[in-house]
Amino acid sequence: MISLDEFQQGRVLLIDKPLDWTSFDVVKKIRWNICRAFDIKKIKVGHAGTLDPKATGLLIVCTGKFTKKINEIQAQTKVYTGTMKLGATTPTFDTESEENQIFPIEHITEEQLNQATQKFLGEIQQHPPIHSAVKKDGKRLYELARAGEVVETEARTVRIDEFKITKIEMPFVDFEVQCGKGTYIRSLANDFGEALNSGA
Repeated sequence: MISLDEFQQGRVLLIDKPLDWTSFDVVKKIRWNICRAFDIKKIKVGHAGTLDPKATGLLIVCTGKFTKKINEIQAQTKVYTGTMKLGATTPTFDTESEENQIFPIEHITEEQLNQATQKFLGEIQQHPPIHSAVKKDGKRLYELARAGEVVETEARTVRIDEFKITKIEMPFVDFEVQCGKGTYIRSLANDFGEALNSGA
């Protein structure tokens, strides 16, 4: 068992984040468990990069003095896998909201899918989803969007090192992306659909 001193000196915890949990839910749960286990009032706990509620998989959590390493960890290259549904979009760019637009997909070929990935390699401009934790005027974008405000997002430079299609079962397309800090995979999916003159 890890001692309180070890948690305070700093640990890196590799968490398999469950579906529908926010990254902050995970941090809060870990902090609560440590405080309860050792009967203490507080301890530093933070995550090294947000995973969306609808994403599952590796969430890196740091405790104690290792929270100072968070920026260093966040700067590392990441790999994501996922499935896009072509021919539809949602306001949140993922399955958190209902489909709001339907598009044709009959014109999309395997060759077009693979060619479209090439448009997103290197440093690209990407708009974060309006339903995201990015802050604007001190408020989270998702708070503004849920309040019914029309939100304009600013494009940001992100880096895509690799974007490959791994399986095609129309309308579903599996993919793997290797990318840098700050990349929104659901924005990439949405933009990919547009590049195919469809939706995703």
